[in-house]
Amino acid sequence: MILKRLELSGFKSFAQKTELNFKFPVTAIVGPNGSGKSNIAESFRFVLGEQSFKSMRGKRGEDMIFSGSSKARRSNFAEICLVFDNSNRRFSGIDFDDVRIGRVVHRDGENNYYINGSKARLKDVIELLSAVHIGASAHHIISQGETDRILNAKPLERKSMVEEALGLKVYQYKRKESEKKLLKTEDNLKEVKSLRRELAPRIEFLKEQVRKVERARVIEEDLVLKYREFLRREYVYISNMRRRLEAEKEEPEIRLREVDEEIGRLKEEVLRDETADRKNSKIFELEESQRGIEERRGEVLREIGRMEGEIHFHKNRLRYLEESREVEPSVAWSEVSFFMNSMEEDLTRTREESSLEEIRQTLESLRGRIKEFLDSFGGESLDRKNEREKIGADLQRLEAEREEKRQMIEGLKKEAEDFSDKRKALQEEVAKDRSVSRQAERKMFECMNEQQRLRSLLEKVRERISQLERVDAVFKYEIQEAARIVGSFILDYKDYEVKTEDGRTLSEGDITDEPREGQEGRRKEIERLKIRLEELSVGSRKEIMDEYEEVSERDEFLANEVADLERSIESLRQVIAELEETIENRFQEGLSKINTVFQEFFADMFGGGSASLKKVPIKIGRRSLSEEDEIEDEDEEESESVEGLEISVSLPRKNVKGLLMLSGGERALVSVALIFAMSQVNPPPFLILDETDAALDEANSRKYGAMVERLAEHSQLILITHNRETMAIAGMLHGVTMDSGGISKLLSVRLGKEETLQ
Repeated sequence: MILKRLELSGFKSFAQKTELNFKFPVTAIVGPNGSGKSNIAESFRFVLGEQSFKSMRGKRGEDMIFSGSSKARRSNFAEICLVFDNSNRRFSGIDFDDVRIGRVVHRDGENNYYINGSKARLKDVIELLSAVHIGASAHHIISQGETDRILNAKPLERKSMVEEALGLKVYQYKRKESEKKLLKTEDNLKEVKSLRRELAPRIEFLKEQVRKVERARVIEEDLVLKYREFLRREYVYISNMRRRLEAEKEEPEIRLREVDEEIGRLKEEVLRDETADRKNSKIFELEESQRGIEERRGEVLREIGRMEGEIHFHKNRLRYLEESREVEPSVAWSEVSFFMNSMEEDLTRTREESSLEEIRQTLESLRGRIKEFLDSFGGESLDRKNEREKIGADLQRLEAEREEKRQMIEGLKKEAEDFSDKRKALQEEVAKDRSVSRQAERKMFECMNEQQRLRSLLEKVRERISQLERVDAVFKYEIQEAARIVGSFILDYKDYEVKTEDGRTLSEGDITDEPREGQEGRRKEIERLKIRLEELSVGSRKEIMDEYEEVSERDEFLANEVADLERSIESLRQVIAELEETIENRFQEGLSKINTVFQEFFADMFGGGSASLKKVPIKIGRRSLSEEDEIEDEDEEESESVEGLEISVSLPRKNVKGLLMLSGGERALVSVALIFAMSQVNPPPFLILDETDAALDEANSRKYGAMVERLAEHSQLILITHNRETMAIAGMLHGVTMDSGGISKLLSVRLGKEETLQ
């Protein structure tokens, strides 16, 4: 025997601790109506995990607890415990001779399960009992209502009862869980696919941005090479030309000093001639005035040179702004440092200036450049329209000032020519007045002519130097621009080696002697690359690449999720198909076995005849399929056909077919035979029959007893009964009475039967 005893404490009418021992194959529980017999059956339901308090004649857990009486206080909790024999280790995983399964409910609603005194979950209890074929309580506890219910049930309900008896509920539960998982997985798949669809436009956008970044990187690499070659060539040209011009200026300056000294000496001799003193003095004044004008003209030319450098840079910048798109500027500390160094060089040159006007002009230029630098690289987003207007205004101002200076040059030139003409006229007069034989005077005139020639030569050299300074000013602006666009590392251009297409390194002389058109072509190519680079501007390249990598990884993860979910869906569909096949096969096999045993029990009870369960098609509305409601008037498109079970009986020696023609006793025998047949297909370790024989007369009770003895060969039986014939087959009687305080008590009597069931 597997069931040893039942322990009750505080459960319904069993206020005191009560034990019911089950040592025999058949144990009967008897007592008058209202004594609490059915509470014992309900205690089995309770401890086996029944969740419906309604099926135990209650509304909540508190209704399961003894509520008290005039002679006894109410209990604070109810405890039920089933003790099973595990000497042969039927309960796998539990190394104890006894297995105790308990359930305790408290008045505050707390509800706990226990296995051998340790708290457990309901799931743990169900899994443990299922290992020894103890399933749902409805399969092990059959009341009088159950016998009536199987006859009165609708075909679908009856099929559900048979499936439960066959142990198919666990497969149906698994199928239902798999279907739920399938629906959830399909929803997850839709959600993941939706996420991928939402992500797709961003990925495409980022792909285009990354392509722009890659193209910009290629252009930038090309621009770096072009810049290095251009800056190196410009640096070499300016450096070498400056040295050459200084060299060209050195000899005439030395000779001019010598001539000046010679003229000074000769002047002393010429001044001895009193008649020529005044004219010579006038000539000297004219020479000094002319020299002052020439010096002033040189200063103005240098100012014009600086202005033209600024004009050239502004024009390039304006053309660059008009041809390119707007890009938010930024400036590194290296650029600021470079700018400050260039300012310091200009200030150093300013200290060398002798004219206050030159210093003022230089400082004004520096102020404009500083303001322009701050406006261009201040860290805030530039308003390109305002910047173009500002540059345009600066250009107009500079061009106006340049034109004013040029007019000043023309005026100075004309004034110098006037002084020269006057000087020549005076010289001619002095020449006429003096004797040609005067060697000093002739020599002085020769020196003065040479002086004029040398000054003219030096003026040309200075003009070339001024032009070179303008080129140098533009060059410094271009260095600053290059550092801003490609980075301060471009400042290493001085170490760059310029090579020909065949790999030969060009010398500084080759670079310097190259026509300037070649360098202008390189400048235009750089401007073209700068415009293309700005057109491909996408913001922070690192942020774009990082975001693209992040979004790509996210999309790849979602793609893997889609693949995993699709595999899961296919696997779940396969599991559902296998479960449906298992349910169908086991149902067919079980139904065949039930019909075989049902026929045997029916023939024994009625002395012949036939009885069976037959499948019948039933149309169920799709909306009501889960509720198993039979629909009569449904359109073909709105209903679907399922199978139910009908009971077919034919009594011997009577023209009686169908349940409606049976008497009450005959219906009771048919229902008992069917329930017993269902229980024998998958015999449970124990079976509780709660007054299932109540409707039987004495003759039929004997037949009922014979069936019970047959059932006892496979299952331990607990009979709750009033029937004497049924009591007679029991090995022990547990009598239940109720005292005046409303408390159920137990009196057990052993009838002498052998303990045969093992």
